Amino acid sequence: MTKVGIVVGSLRKDSYSRKIAENVAKLFPEGYETEFIEIGNLPLYNEEYDGNSPEEYQSFREAVSAVNAVLFVTPEYNRSVPGVLKNAIDVGSRPYGESVWDAKPAAVVSQSISNLSGFGANHHLRQSLVFLNMPVLQQPEVYLANSQDLIDESGNISNEQTTQFLQSFVDAFVDFMNRF
Repeated sequence: MTKVGIVVGSLRKDSYSRKIAENVAKLFPEGYETEFIEIGNLPLYNEEYDGNSPEEYQSFREAVSAVNAVLFVTPEYNRSVPGVLKNAIDVGSRPYGESVWDAKPAAVVSQSISNLSGFGANHHLRQSLVFLNMPVLQQPEVYLANSQDLIDESGNISNEQTTQFLQSFVDAFVDFMNRF
């Protein structure tokens, strides 16, 4: 069984990123288990915690260590990733030399309620993932624009073309993971 951790870059209960992530999680084939890894309870990273980490850090690092790959689903804040996501990346990468992200295949989905579709967040996140030695799925890239129009009142993606595209993305990610 291959475990895929899903990290959502938004804390809002009814966030579009979370709803999109929940829809994408259903697209993985048999033999793949998805698990949401929560990041909202992590205290801000502080180097003074290295060697004396809060319990939340330890639980988070154990959750990331237990998965084979990571799917990041994030909104864009000010042309970058939300602070909570950057904090989670930092928490998982420290102390230096003990990164739980190292060599885990990754994929990125970004979304926005505007036409820009989270392009800046997607590429800023990819920069960090390269530094963390996470091989990242290159194609297809997923930028979802006007995400508020993609989700129906039940939280499902209502556009069949979007669902088909996301299925092709998951299929490519599965193939990518199988190479590692």
